[in-house]
Amino acid sequence: MKFGYIRVSTTEQNTIRQEVLMQELGVDKVFIDKMSGKSINRPELTKLLDYVREGDTVIVESISRFARNTRELLYMVNFLKERKVEFVSKKESIDTATPAGKFMLTVFGAIAELERDYILQRQSEGIAIAKELGKYKGRKRVEPENGRFEAVYKLWKDGEITAVKAMTRLNLTKSTFYRRTKEYGLRCDNAL
Repeated sequence: MKFGYIRVSTTEQNTIRQEVLMQELGVDKVFIDKMSGKSINRPELTKLLDYVREGDTVIVESISRFARNTRELLYMVNFLKERKVEFVSKKESIDTATPAGKFMLTVFGAIAELERDYILQRQSEGIAIAKELGKYKGRKRVEPENGRFEAVYKLWKDGEITAVKAMTRLNLTKSTFYRRTKEYGLRCDNAL
């Protein structure tokens, strides 16, 4: 059987172009993820990898839809190979059933990883410039309701509630809660 894997980075993006391609290629079943490709922990990708069997073929529109770095790409293709499943990337004309296809897979995987690194580098440089110009302030600080933090902090510090309960009451993540308690503790110490 032929299985298609489609991925777009956000829920707002459109999958129609990739779906049309899969229809044209006679794909039997399609798995679609609408999330970033930076992690291989994607629900539909996991289902696909669990579903395929010996003799099947996995088809993607392009390598970047399947994996974002060479290590993950080669890992997943090797996983498919061990299950005797072929991998085809239409855009790059890669078919792992051929030696040339296997070679090209490695080359294009490296290129996709380089492209991702360039994007991250440009993003970092842009943020640095924006900070210098005073236009980038970072993520907005999460603040509990006025006076509420102090009351919950005291309950937690006195051992009347657990940290988890305090986090829930303040609607703060673990890292934010501990950062705020440290800051508050330092402010109290300096006030003495």
